[in-house]
Amino acid sequence: MSTPNGFKLGLAILALLCLTSQMEAKVKLPALITDGMVLQREQPLTIWGTADSGESVDIRFVASQADKHSALPSTVKGGKLKATYRVTADEMGQWSITLPALKAGGPYQLQVNDIVLTELLIGDVWLCSGQSNMELPVRRVTDMFAEEIASYENTKIRHFIVPKVFNFQAPQADMPKAEWKALTADHVMEFSALAYFFAKSMYEKSGVPIGLVNASWGGTPVEAWISEEGLKAFPTYINDKRIYEDDAYRAHIKEVENENFARWNQSLYRGDAGLHEATPWYAADYDDSQWQTVDMFTQGSTASAWGTNGLNPIGGSHWLRKEVEVPASWQGKEGIIRLGCIVDADSVYVNGTFVGTTGYQYPPRIYRIPAGVLKAGTNQVTVRIISNGGCPHFVREKPYKIICGTEEVSLEGKWRYHLGAPMPAAPAMMFFCYKPVCLYNAMIAPLQNYTFRGAIWYQGESNVERRNEYASLLTTMMADWRRTLHNLTLPFYIVELADFLAKDDIGGRQAWAEMRQEQAKAAQSDDYATLIRNSDLGEWNDIHPLDKKTIGNRVAEAAWREMKK
Repeated sequence: MSTPNGFKLGLAILALLCLTSQMEAKVKLPALITDGMVLQREQPLTIWGTADSGESVDIRFVASQADKHSALPSTVKGGKLKATYRVTADEMGQWSITLPALKAGGPYQLQVNDIVLTELLIGDVWLCSGQSNMELPVRRVTDMFAEEIASYENTKIRHFIVPKVFNFQAPQADMPKAEWKALTADHVMEFSALAYFFAKSMYEKSGVPIGLVNASWGGTPVEAWISEEGLKAFPTYINDKRIYEDDAYRAHIKEVENENFARWNQSLYRGDAGLHEATPWYAADYDDSQWQTVDMFTQGSTASAWGTNGLNPIGGSHWLRKEVEVPASWQGKEGIIRLGCIVDADSVYVNGTFVGTTGYQYPPRIYRIPAGVLKAGTNQVTVRIISNGGCPHFVREKPYKIICGTEEVSLEGKWRYHLGAPMPAAPAMMFFCYKPVCLYNAMIAPLQNYTFRGAIWYQGESNVERRNEYASLLTTMMADWRRTLHNLTLPFYIVELADFLAKDDIGGRQAWAEMRQEQAKAAQSDDYATLIRNSDLGEWNDIHPLDKKTIGNRVAEAAWREMKK
């Protein structure tokens, strides 16, 4: 007898529901618990995740398939780790289990039901956080350390970049997917430079694997990294945070901001004759003989300064061109053009060929000149600078040159100059990540079950204007994180602000000196905080100094001293 079609459909639906239930029941692990992770040695460890309510979760370590003779992890006292640990998900689908303290070692595998994580290490894990000087990647310091970086690999050093997200609503249990990366040629350039040198030094001292959890974001103030509970003594910041809790409101702000920028850029483009004349101003054969001749570094309100009307700086586009003589041996070869740092944005052309652009002032301008562009004799370099309303200029005492192989020619000195499109100040931008609480919620709270040896904090540049409250805020943040990370004695290593600003900027330098005093005050008032001297380092013309090795080594020395006590 045939089965009715309706009954068949019912069976199909039931099967689909069962399959869906099984899919939903699958154990899920947080972003941090993944292949290649480093777990903290000699402290109890928490493994956690989600599953269906009442589901059993089995956790066990096994020797790595890559090293079948590797001993299983053992407790500090020498006892063997149990073969399997079992935990049951609660009514909310949450589960966690605390494992015994383990000795340094690995690689191991970790099995969580049907999930198999590979290449796990047991060692020392460090939370590295702050703003751009912590975030600054290794690729930005290759001018100073290229040979050392190229010659060193160590798969026992791992780096995890916490995704840059913010949240105004509540502390988050997890973060977007990310990966642990080993220190190899494929991944080293994205390591935090400070964390890289710190880890390298620590590994040389301890010989144990090093894990670096990098939760940093350029330009962010300290209050963005503190919880709402932690900021109770600072109600202004809590009220500031509440303004931006509504998703629709933030989306509206960005919509208006995007429209403002679109209109500003459209006006800039339409008004820039350099882009619309029959022969554009970046063309190799453009006649710039009637342009003003200027020294590239002359700025200010003097009559000889470019980018001003003699009294005030002019926003908008500014064009500079320079003829450069290169050797015949460079004919057709690939080259590199270096244009230091430029305020604010730039587009660069060599012999009429576009070679690179940068949208804001801080990154070094290092652009590849494709093979076939350079020619023997006279070559034309054109720079179109966009000023958002400040004082457009080339930053002094930076490299300005074209390089071909081991040879180079200078680009310093006289250039031809012409104003493109004078513009009012560019529209203001809203950076929600600068607002209180939002980074704590999205980038620190998800770390709450992970175990760390200590925290390295390099931040403060964005709080200089409000430096009188910084010691209190930083003290609050350290206490806040210790509660979150369940370690009331977690060591903090506070990196002092580096030297910055010209000697004649007396007011600015005084402000930075006072900020360092606030950093010192916070460290002195905390039994588990150490200030790392950095004021003797730095570069007057760069808020992101290259020498992250010296400061990384200093943090390592301080941490090692504390660990040996």
